[in-house]
Amino acid sequence: MNTKNLFFVGLIVAASGLISPPLALLAGLIYGLSFVHPYHLDAKRLSAFLLQASIVGLGFGMNLHEVVRAGRSGFVYTAISISSALLIGILIGYFFRVRRTASLLISAGTAICGGSAIAAVGPVVNAGEEDMAVSLGTVFVLNSVALFLFPVIGYALHLTQDQFGLWSALAIHDTSSVVGATAKYGAEALIVGTTIKLARALWIVPVALALAFLKRGKAKVKWPWFILLFCLAAVASTYVPVLSPVYPKLSALGKAGLTVTLYLIGSGISRSTLKQVGVRPLLQGVVLWAIVGTVSLLLIRFGLISM
Repeated sequence: MNTKNLFFVGLIVAASGLISPPLALLAGLIYGLSFVHPYHLDAKRLSAFLLQASIVGLGFGMNLHEVVRAGRSGFVYTAISISSALLIGILIGYFFRVRRTASLLISAGTAICGGSAIAAVGPVVNAGEEDMAVSLGTVFVLNSVALFLFPVIGYALHLTQDQFGLWSALAIHDTSSVVGATAKYGAEALIVGTTIKLARALWIVPVALALAFLKRGKAKVKWPWFILLFCLAAVASTYVPVLSPVYPKLSALGKAGLTVTLYLIGSGISRSTLKQVGVRPLLQGVVLWAIVGTVSLLLIRFGLISM
């Protein structure tokens, strides 16, 4: 079987619902590290679209009142954690002598929402292809680890659904892995994690605007419209009961789309990506992620932040 056929077999299996999101990511990683991806750019574009469409689909399986409760409770934590993570990340990057632009992108990706934040901030700070590749590679590698590691830690520490959802939203980079990890942990964790992570993603706009002002840049800041569509889906699910038979199917499509998204993301991580990242940016990402994850977990465990 050639590499093209093998890629499509993996894609079909991921879309079939026969494997979980973490397993789909693992399958993609195995493919990406073993073969030259024949559709690398197409897979990258498709994964970006599918992630947003899947999140909207998941909104049809959520109750608006729970979404509002989670979003309101997590707003203050999000504001504090984003500003703290950005500052600490830049300081760590300076210590490890990471290039300034790459350091800023890694910090923004960790602080806000992974690859989406990097993609939004990169043009604003005039990031070159190498800086974008290094920062995206760093975040995606750590993001993949988080999807497997967080549920294990959550079960070991007996975190509640709310606690795990909150921790995942604050400490996992990408929305896709937050959804994947919390969906594995439980339905309530999924609602809390997805909602707070999407509220976190909204900070892309003010952060990018602030950086554009500081850099005197003229790049346009993209508004994450899929978050509004997610909220509208939750509104429909809560207040338009006439379509209630359709909502579970749309939510199931969202979960299937997420599984495919994770497979595509995993397949995009190649050996050359790992080599291009290098040691120092990866060290910055690991140390910053460890600080964010540990501090947020301790605050949640001791009840200093809660839903």
